[in-house]
Amino acid sequence: MATFHLNAPLSEEAVRQLNVGDSVYISGPVFTCRSRLHRYVFDEKNDFPIGVSDRNVLIHVGPIVLNEDEHWRLVSFMPTSSIRFEKWGATAVKEWKLRMIIGKTTMGEDTQKAMMEYGCVHVSPQCVSPNLWVDSIKIDDVDLFEELGTIEATWHMDLNELGPFVVDMDTKGNNLYKAHEKEVDENRDKALREIGIDPNFEYTKLY
Repeated sequence: MATFHLNAPLSEEAVRQLNVGDSVYISGPVFTCRSRLHRYVFDEKNDFPIGVSDRNVLIHVGPIVLNEDEHWRLVSFMPTSSIRFEKWGATAVKEWKLRMIIGKTTMGEDTQKAMMEYGCVHVSPQCVSPNLWVDSIKIDDVDLFEELGTIEATWHMDLNELGPFVVDMDTKGNNLYKAHEKEVDENRDKALREIGIDPNFEYTKLY
């Protein structure tokens, strides 16, 4: 496993060199996105608010931000679970020309296929540190604040060595979580057999 220090906007070449299990730190311009932006653009057919040519790193996060003396202050930041947005994942990768999605957990088969075709990876936090990361993030601007609200708005951020993140979906079709699930299932079955329990047992029904 390798460690990479990447600067956004990311090139396809930089992304395709990454493998599942690699650690990455990100610097440069990114934007945030949750379910409302996806619906606003893809379901409600509104224009995408960001020039994708210079922001191709998306973070699934609803940051806590305060407006103090006409300046935005980031209070707390922790990516949310990306699988929640699988409905729009493949379309976002293609139409927004994404090279990286940052979020917890993983995404589904359709998004994986789009990542392989267009050159995009998914990375997950290696720790839960919503306040430790604040000093590595600068807020540049915000879009759709009135329309979507502070949590769902699209925040423009500039990162400085934010991480570490682990690559859990790469451009070669590998998925770190699926590999772990297979290993866990095998160990579970082995452990059950060693203590004399059929791996196909059913839980006791209380009702």
